[in-house]
Amino acid sequence: QAKLVESGGGLVQAGGSLRLSCAASGSGFGRNVVAWYRQRPGEQRDLVADITRSGRTEYTDAVKGRFTISRDSANAAVYLQMDSLKPEDTAVYYCRSYYILRGSLESNDWGQGTQVTVSS
Repeated sequence: QAKLVESGGGLVQAGGSLRLSCAASGSGFGRNVVAWYRQRPGEQRDLVADITRSGRTEYTDAVKGRFTISRDSANAAVYLQMDSLKPEDTAVYYCRSYYILRGSLESNDWGQGTQVTVSS
């Protein structure tokens, strides 16, 4: 079973930057899609960005142009570079690694989250 560990969260002023990391134990991410989600207390967990094994990426409109998701060359870590941060970006950010086969979720792993707080 994969174990995902997020890091890089913290407190930053509006307009600042943070880089989040998601590290996969064992053999790395393999063929899985890796995604970043975020969640505020009492709210649903929403997709922020994802990246495929081939490097194809997608972003939610709220972060497009400000956030960048990437993989390392060893396929063992995924990053979320967050620039021009806004107070509304404040949330717990979660890493997810999953694989879909024949329309079904074959694997699905989540990290425990890292807190990002953006002050005005």
